[in-house]
Amino acid sequence: MQTKTKKTKLSRALSLALLGMVSGPLLAQAQAPQDAQAQPQEAQTADQEPAQAQPPATSADADQVTEFDSVVVTGFRRSLQFSTDAKREATGFTDSIFAEDIGKFPDLNIAESLNRIPGIQMDRDVNGEGLNIGIRGLPQSFTKTLINGGEAATASIGLNRGNQNREVDLNLFPTEFFNQLTVYKSPQASLPEGGISGVVDMRSSRPFDNPGRRLNYSFQLDHNSIGDKISPRGSAIYSWTNDEGTFGALVGVASVRSRIAVRGWESVAWMNPSLNPVQCGLVDPADAGDPEDPNNANFSTRPEECNPGGGGSLQMPNIVPDNASTIGAGLTPGETVDAAWLRANNPGLSIDQITEALLPRLARPVDMSGDRERDAVMSSLEWRPNEDMHFYLDALYSKAQYENDRIDMNLVGRTFGPVGFLPTDMQLDENNVVTSATLANARFFLEARPYRDEVQYWNVNPGATFWLGEDDLIKLDVSGNWSRSWFFRESPTILPVSPVTTVEYRNDGGGEPTFTTGGLDLNDPNAGWTWEGGRVNLNNEKRVTEAGRLRADLQFGEERRNVKVGVAYDRFSRTITAFDNSGAWGEHVFDTISDSDLASFLRPGPHGFITVDFDSFFAATNYREFFDNAPEVNTSQSVGAASGAVDEKNLAAYIEVNGESEIWNRNLRFNAGVRWASTDQEISSPVTIGDVREWQSLTGDYDEWLPSFSAAWDVADSVVLRLSSSRTMTRPNPRSMLPATTFSDPSAEIADQGNPNLSPYLSTNFDLGAEWYTGGEGLVALSLFNKRVTGYTYQGINLIPFRELGIPIDSLGDQQRAALDANGGLDAPINVRQQVNADATLDIRGWEAIWVQPLDFVFEGLGFMANYTDIDLEATGQEAEELSGNLFGIAPTMWNATAYWENAAAMVRLSYSWSDGFAVRARGNNEGGLNYAQHRVLERGQLDLSAGYTFSSLPTSPQITLNVINLTNKEQRSVLEFDNVPYDTYEPGRTILLGIRGTF
Repeated sequence: MQTKTKKTKLSRALSLALLGMVSGPLLAQAQAPQDAQAQPQEAQTADQEPAQAQPPATSADADQVTEFDSVVVTGFRRSLQFSTDAKREATGFTDSIFAEDIGKFPDLNIAESLNRIPGIQMDRDVNGEGLNIGIRGLPQSFTKTLINGGEAATASIGLNRGNQNREVDLNLFPTEFFNQLTVYKSPQASLPEGGISGVVDMRSSRPFDNPGRRLNYSFQLDHNSIGDKISPRGSAIYSWTNDEGTFGALVGVASVRSRIAVRGWESVAWMNPSLNPVQCGLVDPADAGDPEDPNNANFSTRPEECNPGGGGSLQMPNIVPDNASTIGAGLTPGETVDAAWLRANNPGLSIDQITEALLPRLARPVDMSGDRERDAVMSSLEWRPNEDMHFYLDALYSKAQYENDRIDMNLVGRTFGPVGFLPTDMQLDENNVVTSATLANARFFLEARPYRDEVQYWNVNPGATFWLGEDDLIKLDVSGNWSRSWFFRESPTILPVSPVTTVEYRNDGGGEPTFTTGGLDLNDPNAGWTWEGGRVNLNNEKRVTEAGRLRADLQFGEERRNVKVGVAYDRFSRTITAFDNSGAWGEHVFDTISDSDLASFLRPGPHGFITVDFDSFFAATNYREFFDNAPEVNTSQSVGAASGAVDEKNLAAYIEVNGESEIWNRNLRFNAGVRWASTDQEISSPVTIGDVREWQSLTGDYDEWLPSFSAAWDVADSVVLRLSSSRTMTRPNPRSMLPATTFSDPSAEIADQGNPNLSPYLSTNFDLGAEWYTGGEGLVALSLFNKRVTGYTYQGINLIPFRELGIPIDSLGDQQRAALDANGGLDAPINVRQQVNADATLDIRGWEAIWVQPLDFVFEGLGFMANYTDIDLEATGQEAEELSGNLFGIAPTMWNATAYWENAAAMVRLSYSWSDGFAVRARGNNEGGLNYAQHRVLERGQLDLSAGYTFSSLPTSPQITLNVINLTNKEQRSVLEFDNVPYDTYEPGRTILLGIRGTF
């Protein structure tokens, strides 16, 4: 554990000095006589019961608090009005989105809604749906996501993802259940710690948001341009409060039945030929010996000097095979494939060019199709027995099931021996990308994977508020929050292989590479498919996350002038368990289904290549029996996640001061405080030493002081200057802390292990902003921000005594045991390769602008909103180079804009969002071994349409709605280093939704 004594002492000193300066005047103000007040309202912080929306107060009195207590009118413009007013009244840097009415959020997806806020980068799944978000230049795991003030920890993963850290999948939650989303970009002491980039609080609906009796309903039919059917979705929310205004109940249901329909293309990275000494000219063929001897190093080794760029996944045959493909291509079976042969069959190319020639490892069209179901229920009870007490109980349950038949047809490039295709007549561009070639001895394989996912989520949130003392100037908030999420993925794989053929390959840079199949019909079950070189897999994965929170907050003073103290206890746990029974099932499959029988289990597919009759294949091979008996393993092959568990216990306490003053007769609001947070964690995972597999646990602990200060100065009637300075924290990524110990070094000197003693990510933040409120929902704002983040990790080495590794000494072999005893026994120092905190700082600098402008002077009801974010990152310090190689997933520029028009009956909204391209992983990280290549997502923009017409004269005032998502049918695309080296492309299609909503 790295101890940062100087920073900790400085934080404490600054915090105490800051509180000492501001608390005295505030306490005096709180004790002064107060004017008569209405019933106190909840403070607008995510750490306490979040505020609700109501039309803002109209009093011009400077001390009048604008409260947002319930959504009582409809319309997108009114939603914008609430957002503008909430931003103006806040002390720190916040942005909010409000429901237009109960059950009517402006967007169909929570991530899509948040994407309209400046500084938000949304991550889309392959089907185009918003999945999770990052804020201001940091990845998704740096965002703290809350539901009603408690942590929202989900166990789910996307259709094509493998989250292993602190990301939250937002597509699990129906937008109909929420009436306010608030993004806190600057912290305050009363907010939960854990989000360096920001905190997102999702506030669910409650009965007193809309007093009285109401039933809101909605129903939609959607159709995707790639899918083949119309799917329904709907919701109903009933809310009731009694006439006395003391008790209310709300219950809601939401259901989605939709079609998964994605088509695309993937490469699974790119490769170049891996040449042996004879093929690259290091050894004369006349002196090389027998090319068919597997122990002949002249043909079986791949020296580095023959493959300087790395990435040698293609191992060509040592001699030309004798088959119809090679003979038909004009090659002579039995000839040695040496350097002279390669040059002769690729005229104009040198061996250096041939060994660096770029081809896809597995060029494959992809089809994903299936059904998605999501059902959710929510409820809320509120009891207000008198003006001094408020009790509430919120509950939410969501369940989703996915059936996704993913099939892809692979042109086999990468091989695990000298059996690959023979490229001839290659043409290369200036980057050594193959633009055309003839590939003899080529094969295809089908990879058919019927994914079956199920995820469930529970959340319960009880709480109470009490107003005490004279004039109700003491307020006590207590609450608890518990959530649990469970996820299971079933992901078998069936992989038959085609006969050899000759392929004409083209990559003209216009999209994805194309190729002929040499007369082989890939959509014919009887084309000669075989198990030779094929396989089956039986992989499953289970995830469970739990999060709980208990807190108490005590406020002395009125809402704008007060001192708050509070304590909170949080617990977070997550377990990933992988299962694999591929070996036993595969042996049974090959004994049961011969090559001659295989065709009876294959069917023509929807995308020009075969698929599998999964039901009949599983029945014939006793799949369920092998599924039920699948043993636990260390790694999930389906998504690459490591089995393991993290259990964190967090204790926090804070003191916070809120106050007002005047500078030059202008109101100044400020918030100052300090939060202390302590974390104890236990990290465990299965490790295998020798033949022994057992779960190993490692522990760690740390604590931090987190001061914060924000101020908002009304320098003019419609102009606000804002400033914030703070220190924030995000806990280390669980994946980097899992033990995952390997200790195979016979000299007992080197081990690989996770690092439970990683220090948390810490950031020193400064924000400065100016805002001009132009009237109504109108707003022009500019914010500058700077974050200096320490704690980023990279692969390093720590010296750790053997006794602290958690490895049973009895599990060592005799040679290791002797070497260990010679080095000091249990106290022997071991060089442990693990993730370590870099001695460097990530400097994030950026600016964001927003403009919301009603255009009633042009046309009644017309307006627009737009925002732009620009981010620059720089690593500084002794290990800046190591840190720079780990910065990815961050778009340097983003913008979105919405044009809207509405009147009492009709509305139209057109929205466009754009994100610059960004790196997915560090350069050379798992990109087929190419040490110079980086996987990059290309820039992308998406246009969406929303429209509606309300028939107010009819019962329930029904509104007919039309939504079109991805109006221009824009694809998602990423490349590997060069724009004509596509990594993957996905076509989510255009989705049209026609619906009706109304209120009883």
